[in-house]
Amino acid sequence: MRDRVAATADVVIVGIGNEFRGDDAAGLLTARLLRGTLPARVTVLENAGDPAELIEAWTGARLAIVIDTVVSGAPPGTTGRRALLGSAPRAQGDRWTPPAVRHGSSHALGIADALALGRVLGRLPRELVLHTVEGADFGLGAPVTPAVGLAVEQLAETVAKTVGELVRSEPARPR
Repeated sequence: MRDRVAATADVVIVGIGNEFRGDDAAGLLTARLLRGTLPARVTVLENAGDPAELIEAWTGARLAIVIDTVVSGAPPGTTGRRALLGSAPRAQGDRWTPPAVRHGSSHALGIADALALGRVLGRLPRELVLHTVEGADFGLGAPVTPAVGLAVEQLAETVAKTVGELVRSEPARPR
């Protein structure tokens, strides 16, 4: 599986989406802009929304950053950032669901499902951050809307700067 490369990375970035459904490609496009621009300790992957591949990608990572398109009613191109694991939410019994994860993903199974399964399997990253881009047009064959295209460029710059600073400031950690 191509995601096995994540086993050697401190930081894993996963862009989620469908390139044939307009704005749903935002996560993929962000990942493509980031690929090859970050230090070697950072792995950048694309995911079509498969929770099993997502779990495989982030297992054992010190930090996983997931980028996905959402539908929340905000203006198209609005970005968001939520810490889902790490210093953020803690498990509360068997009914644990990170409150910020039910974010209106356009995929049948979303990040909340991957988190729940990863928790049961003991396959979560140490820290998990979700970046979102509000989409508007998900029609088959539709292009990415201008607002989302601009948000993708800005988000790629933000993530690159944040990850670059983090990786340069901290030594590699054994897993």
